[in-house]
Amino acid sequence: MKFHSIALTAALLAQTSAFTTTTGNGVHTPSSTALHAKTVSFKEDSRKKLVSGINQVANAVKVTLGPKGRNVVLERNYGAPEIVNDGVTIAREISLADPECNVGVRLVQEVASKSDSKAGDGTTTSTIMTQAIVNNGMKAVTSGVNPIALNAGIKKAAGMVTNKIRELATQINGIDDLQSVATIASGSVDMGRIIAQAQDKVGENGSTVIEESQTLFDEIEFTEGLTIDRGYISPYFVKDQERQVAELMNPRVLVTDAKIDNVNEIVPLLEQLVKTKEPVLMIAEDVTGDALSALVVNKMRGVLDVVAIRAPGFGQRRKAYLQDIAIATGATYVAEEVGITLDSVTTDMLGTCDRIVIAKELTTIVTDGKQEAAIEARIAQIKREGEEADTDFDRDKAQERVAALGGGIARIKVGAATETELKDKKLRYEDALNSVQSARELGIVPGGGSCLAYIQDVFADEILASFEDEDERAGAAILMKSLSEPCCQVAENAGIEGAVVLSKVVDLCKAEGFGFGWNAANNKYCNLMEAGVVDPAKVTINAVENSASVAGLVLTTECLVTEIPVFESEEDMQRRFDAEGMGMGMGGGM
Repeated sequence: MKFHSIALTAALLAQTSAFTTTTGNGVHTPSSTALHAKTVSFKEDSRKKLVSGINQVANAVKVTLGPKGRNVVLERNYGAPEIVNDGVTIAREISLADPECNVGVRLVQEVASKSDSKAGDGTTTSTIMTQAIVNNGMKAVTSGVNPIALNAGIKKAAGMVTNKIRELATQINGIDDLQSVATIASGSVDMGRIIAQAQDKVGENGSTVIEESQTLFDEIEFTEGLTIDRGYISPYFVKDQERQVAELMNPRVLVTDAKIDNVNEIVPLLEQLVKTKEPVLMIAEDVTGDALSALVVNKMRGVLDVVAIRAPGFGQRRKAYLQDIAIATGATYVAEEVGITLDSVTTDMLGTCDRIVIAKELTTIVTDGKQEAAIEARIAQIKREGEEADTDFDRDKAQERVAALGGGIARIKVGAATETELKDKKLRYEDALNSVQSARELGIVPGGGSCLAYIQDVFADEILASFEDEDERAGAAILMKSLSEPCCQVAENAGIEGAVVLSKVVDLCKAEGFGFGWNAANNKYCNLMEAGVVDPAKVTINAVENSASVAGLVLTTECLVTEIPVFESEEDMQRRFDAEGMGMGMGGGM
């Protein structure tokens, strides 16, 4: 049997009576199962639909690339429209009426999401490269090149290109490099300065948080030391009535997971502390009853400078937090599971620190630096736990613990005149933060697409020569050709012919060496590394890997299966709801 039509519509609506149900009156009625109809497209038709969807998303996203990239307005069902410059946010919003084209949209969204989750930036670059590889690859497949070999060649070449990027990358060197990365990612010098300042202050292990502000300006706040989201149990512990905080200088720290309600359990320890006149912070599951009364009375009489707070977290996470505090202060973790009870605690088991500030809902412990080695070992352990965590929530909590132990927290409070501007600024800050983290991991390369253009010009022959199979070599050539697309698109968005800029960048690199290119911000050809136009190597690597992965799979597509959409008018929907409701009502009453 010969099919003349490439697209085959398979109507799979079927009535089956394999199961029967019994109603309340004992009558058996057949239950019907309706299977949704599908459209099955083959060969060229299936690939054309995918490419159409990919092109529509890529064309919407690529206008945002570079310092002179434009914005995209996203309609919202509720509230004001959103004006964004973030590739992955734009890609996620696009959904087409044609279900077959929409599959292509979903594939590009996958590329952008992967780049965003792995490196936090580079979503626009990966989308542009995906479009270039798919469009050039489609021509090769149509001309008779084996798509499987083509895909293999694309992936092998992508691996070689990423290795070259790693070789060419240079490590971050000081706050100026951090500021350059953040400025390029956010598109704002002020944002870049604030992020660089925050990252430099908190260090590699610190954490930077983006928050909304009620003002019109961006602000930055630093929290040094180990922060606990718990405050004093009783307001009678407050020493500074004006600030409503209790501040302890060079205190001792008791860390326990026990509930302290019997004063006799802690009397031996308190008597020793009264002799030494040292202030003490008690961190326990709770402090109640006689124990709390005794602590408050001694505090008010000036016998002992003491403050009690509840342990942070819940369940197993609480134990982990308490152990973190014990390690940071050099205290012994007092718990029955390790064989230590409260009545056996001595002053040698208490931790030390430089200063502790206890507010109503927040406690900050400034360590004295005596436990640096132990803290570093603990941070390494928590990082491993975070990498092996099953959920994003556990990974985030591990990162919070590392930040608390390592360097503190910087809070960037974003201000704007309107909610639309505020959302756009928050997205830019998040992109820039992720870029800085990526740059710290694998270093930086020249930006503006010049790094990929340099690899295309200098290493193309070397990479293509390593392929023996003709079809695989064709795949590698397609990938190498796509490397110039980001550079061309940056120029196009600035209103200049992309091919002209690319040609000059290639000539400049031949004459001056790696690192030279075109700065779209001021329309000058210069040393981009010295000018601060840099990209994180990790972002560029992920863009190449993710685009090659998805684009290669699109080229091997031979069949596309999608659901046929069913369009209902409001009257049809109302009739269906009424019928379903009536059926449920009859079933319940009979």
